[in-house]
Amino acid sequence: MTGAAPASPPVAPASRPAAPGPARKDGGAAGSRRAPFATALGILGVLLLASMTAGLAIGSVAVPPGEVWGIVTHALGADWSEPVRSRARETIVLDVRAPRVLLGAVTGAGLAVVGTAMQALVRNPLAEPYLLGVSSGASLGAVAVIVFGVSVFGPLSLSVAAFIGALVTLLLVYMTARTGGRITSVRLVLSGVAFAAVLTAVMDMLLLTSDRGNEARAVLAWTLGGLGGVQWGTLWLPGAAVLLGVGVLLVQARNLNLLLAGEEAATTMGLDVARFRARMFVLLSLVTGVLVAAAGPIGFVGLIMPHIVRLFVGGDHRRVLPTAALAGAVFLIWADVAARTVAAPMEIPVGVLTALCGGPFFLWLMRRDARRNPDGGVG
Repeated sequence: MTGAAPASPPVAPASRPAAPGPARKDGGAAGSRRAPFATALGILGVLLLASMTAGLAIGSVAVPPGEVWGIVTHALGADWSEPVRSRARETIVLDVRAPRVLLGAVTGAGLAVVGTAMQALVRNPLAEPYLLGVSSGASLGAVAVIVFGVSVFGPLSLSVAAFIGALVTLLLVYMTARTGGRITSVRLVLSGVAFAAVLTAVMDMLLLTSDRGNEARAVLAWTLGGLGGVQWGTLWLPGAAVLLGVGVLLVQARNLNLLLAGEEAATTMGLDVARFRARMFVLLSLVTGVLVAAAGPIGFVGLIMPHIVRLFVGGDHRRVLPTAALAGAVFLIWADVAARTVAAPMEIPVGVLTALCGGPFFLWLMRRDARRNPDGGVG
């Protein structure tokens, strides 16, 4: 025992100098990861600004980008901005197109973020509000309020009903797909499709038997998804819902990362998976319900954007969430521009165009997932 004691002092100095080495290496790795992330955010920020300018400029009445900026900066009270020469163009840009472009950006960002979080919560790359029937549940809640004239919550009745419909549907789909502690891609998608079919049938029945014929036709058009008819006074609610959702999810990004490793691993790291998942389901249903009430059910944005941005910034949700939000905003703005111009003067519902983009992407994703996981399990 006395001979072993002198051997311990040389070990301590050796262990102390070794610590800075890995720390510097980890810091360098973190810095190398931050550079592409910052670059991606910068590029997407510029693209978003250019997309919003294009959304304000392109339409049945073309407005030059320079004049668009003049109108916007003058409306914001910039002293150096020259007064607008054409009042008609000012009305088109500020009162018709600006609310529509902003709703497109907010809705695209919100749907992309919700899709990202859903894929982590159920550990399934095919999870998305539209595919899982959550949008159909929100639509049924909103339609029920319109058909029956419910106004318990005043102007918020539509959004509250859509939130309840989205939450109930999400819980039902999750419980149906989860058997034996596992969720497979096939069960999840089939459960979502089945619930969406039933809810859509109930919604169509309500509309067809409604005494409000003109209103029913307008709601039927709304169920295809669209950004037209939005006004400045209604933008605050979807904007607040998306800001709340993105903020909370960014705070919970570490827990979302833990779930990707599996429920058992997340539990050993101190995460109460059941409680965390329940809270997140409520939050995602709230955001989805508010967005559906504002723009109708627009599909596949939450499926496409998370997979695309992960190719550039990796799988860490601290980077994926903000990047997906910007990418979703850019995508939906351009989808709306195409919806207004492809078949002008007729306007195509923007939900139709996102489905045309998302359908082939979904089929490719299913085939890729089937090759990687022949049993279809995701744990």
